[in-house]
Amino acid sequence: MSRMSDSVGRVLGTEDATPLSFWVGVGPEAYAQLDDVLTTEREVPGVGTVRISGVVTAVRSRHEGAQFDSDVFDIAGGLLPAQVQEAAEVTVTRVEPEVFVPPTPGAAVERATGEERDRALYFDGMERQVPLGFSRDGQPVFLNADFLDGTRGAHVSISGISGVATKTSFATWLLYSLLHSGAIGAEAANTKALIFNVKGEDLLLLDHDNTRIDDEIRETYRRLGMAPGAFKSVEVLAPPREGTNNGVPDVACRSTGVDAFYWTLAEFCSGGLLPFVFADADDDRQQYTMVVHQVAARLRKEARPKDNGSVALDGQLLTTYRDLVDMICERLSDDATRVEWAGSAIGLGTVNAFIRRLIASGRDIGRLIRGDLPPRGGVIASEAQVTVVDLHNLPDRAQRFVVGVVLRGEFERKEKAGTARPLQFVVLDELNKYAPREGTSPIKDILLDIAERGRSLGVILIGAQQTASEVERRIASNSAVRVVGRLDSAEATRPEYGFLTQAQRQRVLMAKPGTMFVGQPELPVPLVVNFPFPAWATRPAEAGSAPASSARSVTAKVDPFDLATAGDDDDDDIPF
Repeated sequence: MSRMSDSVGRVLGTEDATPLSFWVGVGPEAYAQLDDVLTTEREVPGVGTVRISGVVTAVRSRHEGAQFDSDVFDIAGGLLPAQVQEAAEVTVTRVEPEVFVPPTPGAAVERATGEERDRALYFDGMERQVPLGFSRDGQPVFLNADFLDGTRGAHVSISGISGVATKTSFATWLLYSLLHSGAIGAEAANTKALIFNVKGEDLLLLDHDNTRIDDEIRETYRRLGMAPGAFKSVEVLAPPREGTNNGVPDVACRSTGVDAFYWTLAEFCSGGLLPFVFADADDDRQQYTMVVHQVAARLRKEARPKDNGSVALDGQLLTTYRDLVDMICERLSDDATRVEWAGSAIGLGTVNAFIRRLIASGRDIGRLIRGDLPPRGGVIASEAQVTVVDLHNLPDRAQRFVVGVVLRGEFERKEKAGTARPLQFVVLDELNKYAPREGTSPIKDILLDIAERGRSLGVILIGAQQTASEVERRIASNSAVRVVGRLDSAEATRPEYGFLTQAQRQRVLMAKPGTMFVGQPELPVPLVVNFPFPAWATRPAEAGSAPASSARSVTAKVDPFDLATAGDDDDDDIPF
């Protein structure tokens, strides 16, 4: 075993050794910790040397020779003879050649290093390695890009407690690593990412260097084969500020490099966007959705575009979303026109249910549907590599509307392109809200389509949620890569986390921010990863100067962080 070093101990003979797991007695001058990679060998007649490697998934220590619990005090005082013995359980990850025999009791066990470690974790077979971070032994951990870009699999599911599991931080780190590590080669230049920002303004400064980066953090990036820094090509889109008619984006932390997004009334009608106003998950027995589609078809057919995105409908000029809502309600309330707008088989109660919900939407959707601004196509495919769509200032109904419309537009664009390249990554937090296990909605249908057909179209979903148990099963099952941060005890017992070992289910209850458990198809055991501190700003207090590229959409000649930092000296640190 000259290829290996660092002896750990020997295979135990008092515990069953199987081809899939075995126990190691740890030597008196050695140690074994969780997540260590160990290896041993066995001579098999007619085959030769079989190398068996695995990951430590449990460690125990006990007194051999003690009979009663109270013996520990006499042993510690030197009154009873006993020996402290440690043992580690190893879950097998790789057998070479694939002759599945158990290791022999008494066989020497070594800590795998270098090429041995790479073979044990299948890193040697990963032609395109995406750095994930570092394992407990301080060595790099990689993800096979084939399971991320659609070659052999696609989609990522990230679960964990909000604010503690650092789900969004890991999602952006994964994107940064993919785009800057060289894993996908020249293809990285054309790869796009669409990120929905649903909480605070943490993701609106991706193109600003983090001023808290020090030499030690820079060294961690260099060890992973990358240079630390911010995302170089970023466009931020935000909704128009409430009560304004000039389309000023509603953002506090920056005034450069940000544009407003909205849809004109003409685009709303011709694009059939009305169903996304009712995008909350509904009981299948609700019938007002039939009215939704009937009215949407009527608007698509009858509305005529006018100046600045306004529309003419039945001879009336409509310039605001409220005007459109009022006209629809009038037509549905009038006995003479109700059948034309709602259909002949729809009862009055169902029509009234639709009207109530439509009127309620005016307060939430009004600033996004405009008849006083020139068309801009809502959120359209950007020239920037990373497009951040800010939703945090919008109410829930408006957030659902934007997510649904943007996802449908991007998916249709990729379908029309007819090719999976360039890749389009979509980062969406709160997936359990947009694709819940129960009920139906237009957004859920689109996300299911992305999960099931997105791989062939080059649309890759990086979804994050607090509770994977509440996300549509088909979306979770189509995710090739599964990532778990800190969970609460009830959630950790759910079957959705069955890919974790029993020890890992206990460990996720105390996982620190920045520590993730990553499962990928080639490895039977999820790997524990500590990913680096973000090299891009995650709040205004950390942000360096604005990059020159962001000056293309200057909206005010002020320091971009004055608005955000005033009276904000007590900002919490990001959870690292």
